[in-house]
Amino acid sequence: MVDEALSAGAVARRLGVAVTTLRTWHQRYGLGPSEHVPGHHRRYTPADLARLEIMRRLTAQGVTPAEAARWARRAPDAVPADTGVRPQVPAVDGRDGGGSTIPVGRAGPAARGLARAAMRLDPVAIGETIARSVQADGVIATWDGLLRPVLVGIGERHAATGGLVEVEHLVSRCVSEAFAVVTRAGAPGAPPRVLLSCADEEQHTLPLEALAAALAEAGVGYRMLGARVPLPALVEAVNRTGPAAVVLWSHTQVTADPAQLDALLAAPRRPLLVLAAGPGWLADSLPAGVVRPADLTEAVSLALAVRDSLGQAAADRPGVSGQNGVH
Repeated sequence: MVDEALSAGAVARRLGVAVTTLRTWHQRYGLGPSEHVPGHHRRYTPADLARLEIMRRLTAQGVTPAEAARWARRAPDAVPADTGVRPQVPAVDGRDGGGSTIPVGRAGPAARGLARAAMRLDPVAIGETIARSVQADGVIATWDGLLRPVLVGIGERHAATGGLVEVEHLVSRCVSEAFAVVTRAGAPGAPPRVLLSCADEEQHTLPLEALAAALAEAGVGYRMLGARVPLPALVEAVNRTGPAAVVLWSHTQVTADPAQLDALLAAPRRPLLVLAAGPGWLADSLPAGVVRPADLTEAVSLALAVRDSLGQAAADRPGVSGQNGVH
């Protein structure tokens, strides 16, 4: 248990609930912050947090909020940090989320809170957690440190149990919505230098959406084609738009046909850079001239390098602004 008093936002991250949920628990059940410093917002003490942890766990296990609050208020006002004593609460079958949890490895408190919110199917808390992380740390750090551990954990749990399909669908939707906010706000006047596409029959789009948001955040213009793009359509899009770089995403080897990359390299308006992104691509199967980025950071760096090289080339040619794409 921590010793310092915490803000509502910090408590929400630790518990994996929305700040609005904390306000509701405060207003309806009296489970609010007790530390008050004149001129400042009230803050949550360790004892407050202990009561809220009981409230969160019991409501997640099916206890009504009013009943859970009664048990939470019975917790001692101060629990010594080094005794290991915990308030006695009623036994309820199952764990958070109705019998299973999402493993997140060594990820931090925010990821654990997101995993708990995911198991509760709480889109408000999921969305708030992602938005806070993007605002504070940016898209790449949010993807690597917050979202990937939870998404991988959901995948592991599904592989082991066959469950959590509904959790995966809800979390994916929340992630897409959060990234859409970033892409709408980023690089409004930037020419679309990068074409993003899934391989033929590939339906996993979240990593490509993360890349789109990271590019927008970095000021790089792009076009997104999305899932299951047939090869003739992809080549047609390349020839019509002349992108500087094409990113072709494949999640599994089933969709990672190197012939798709060969076709991009042979296109009349061949892009300067072709990226084979995703775990489906095998390094030894890639055609010469295709780059396989190791992660999101490298993919964004390569896109920035292409954009900057085009800008420099345009600056070196008198009368060319470099704003009309690559021809």
